[in-house]
Amino acid sequence: MWTQNATDSIPAMYVRSPCFSLFVDISNTLHCSLQSLHQVIKISLNSISNVTTIAAGNGSAGSASNMLSSPQGIFVDTKLNLYVADCVNNRIQCFQVRELNGKTVAGNGAPSTITLSCPSGIVLDGDGNLFIVDKDNHRIIGSGENGFRCVVGCYGKGSAPNQLSKPTSLSFDSYGNIFVTDRGNSRIQKFFLAIYSC
Repeated sequence: MWTQNATDSIPAMYVRSPCFSLFVDISNTLHCSLQSLHQVIKISLNSISNVTTIAAGNGSAGSASNMLSSPQGIFVDTKLNLYVADCVNNRIQCFQVRELNGKTVAGNGAPSTITLSCPSGIVLDGDGNLFIVDKDNHRIIGSGENGFRCVVGCYGKGSAPNQLSKPTSLSFDSYGNIFVTDRGNSRIQKFFLAIYSC
């Protein structure tokens, strides 16, 4: 139970640079994307030691399979695959368990995909579909059985209800509605899941 105005805390991880994004996976491992160090690091929250290990990136900016350039949003699926929004490389990288070489699953370098411009957030839904915050294109991209498509902000940058400006992250509620941090408009937008029936 959380206490109101809690004053007790302990360090969960020590970092050499600010974390852009955090994610705790199903094995209780905390992941942190270090944008300025071009890495994702992790630590087991079940361990008493405070030793971090590298989950992705070698610490130098680059586009090789073992490199990242300004990683931002991260997501770990139930199989412990790490997905990284690799901003400057305009791609989404997937790192399988204990693999330091990633595979490009969307964006620059992926076959039959969509063009991204500084992706900053990523989420997988319960069906394994990928949702990407395509920050500099001011939209949200989703995957499905027919490939990638624009799902939110498909009419260019703006402040209308169907537009975004420099979105940075997204989340789903239990009903499948999408919440987007619309940074350029200083708001959080809610987009309702469309339910179709016969």
